[in-house]
Amino acid sequence: MDILDVWLISGEAAFVKMRLGLLRQFDYRQLWMADVISQLGVQVSSLALPLVAVLSLEASRFEVGLLAAFETAAFLLIGLPAGAWVDRLRRRRVLVAADLGRAVILASVPLAWWTGLLTMPQLYVVALLAGGLTVFFDVAHQTYLPYLVGADHLLEGNAKLEGARGVNQIAGPTVAGLLVQWITAPFAVVVNVVGYLASAFVVTRIRQVEQQPAPAPDANLRREIMEGLRFVLRSRLLRPIAACSGAANFLAAMTNAMLIVLLARDLGLSAGTIGVFFSLCSAGALVGALAAQRVADRLGHGRTIWIAMAASSPFELLIPLAQRGWLLWLAATGAAIAWFGSVIYNITQLSFRQRLTPDRLLGRVNASMRFLVWGTMPLGALAGGVLGQYLGARTTLVVAAICQTLVFLPTFLSPLRTMRELPTVDDPQRPAKQAAQV
Repeated sequence: MDILDVWLISGEAAFVKMRLGLLRQFDYRQLWMADVISQLGVQVSSLALPLVAVLSLEASRFEVGLLAAFETAAFLLIGLPAGAWVDRLRRRRVLVAADLGRAVILASVPLAWWTGLLTMPQLYVVALLAGGLTVFFDVAHQTYLPYLVGADHLLEGNAKLEGARGVNQIAGPTVAGLLVQWITAPFAVVVNVVGYLASAFVVTRIRQVEQQPAPAPDANLRREIMEGLRFVLRSRLLRPIAACSGAANFLAAMTNAMLIVLLARDLGLSAGTIGVFFSLCSAGALVGALAAQRVADRLGHGRTIWIAMAASSPFELLIPLAQRGWLLWLAATGAAIAWFGSVIYNITQLSFRQRLTPDRLLGRVNASMRFLVWGTMPLGALAGGVLGQYLGARTTLVVAAICQTLVFLPTFLSPLRTMRELPTVDDPQRPAKQAAQV
């Protein structure tokens, strides 16, 4: 082996090491794998559950919107106390418990269908309970990541998680559509059950053991909740992000509730075609995850937050044009571009929030943001169901798309408009850098 061979081999090894980045760290890799497995199941059930309602139970537009509202109602109902509870517990245990609980709850859907007992009220209860466990899982997941990777690696860590989520968002709907065609919508939910069980197992492999948070002698749940909420509402940077995200999620929930109705009932598309449509829409999420760090470095993190939304949201105006034929795929392209921008926005603002927040408040701040920005989703889904019932699915999609073009304004009218670098917290309990360990 000559010098050139050695140089090429070492260069290739360095390139692979650079590309893998945090995936070389064992604990982060387990968290990443758990998210990959779990999210595939989520993508399947997110299409399968409404198709159960539309195709199997012949639900009305309002009932479909109500089901979508129940799926996210927990963020509004228990979003704030969930953060305070997570800050009192080991995050790994919360993740495992949430995965196992969701598996048990969703398993009741195919069982009830098999016995002929499945009803819309049961779907509402399943959606509500599974959504409650998702609140705890998401808060614990976002709070656990800074502990595992350190502040300097948060953008990369979030980008890799979003990249995996983007792959699942592409593959998941197609898989879900084919499963619905092959084994019916209720039994397609079984894939999600298996995903949650596998995710729980992988999380248990994480080696770093957190210390049980010491209970404060004057612990008070209400005071702890308000402390996290005040941190967000008093921040001149987090407050406009919350407003932008809350409005975007309200309108996205309106869109998602009626898009299924438009495709499955009004256009009469097969479940497989609907799955392919959503897979194409989600392709933008994967590209956005891969491009997020590069875009943020080029534009500056503050400016990226508003530009990403302002530039991509107008393409949602193509979604209501969906018809059988080429207009269906034009609508999917518009949704994909909108996804591209929203994922860049999400990665950048989430990494900023994690860097800005002290560790002792991280669970409560994440929960407060989830309450403010995801708590609008059940309201949006309900509004979509009501508008869809009276105006029709397509008109509701037009209203949501027009409003979506304005959601960037709170961030544009804030100091974020001209900021390249964003502030961070100097927290001695959080490592600034953490070496990757295989």
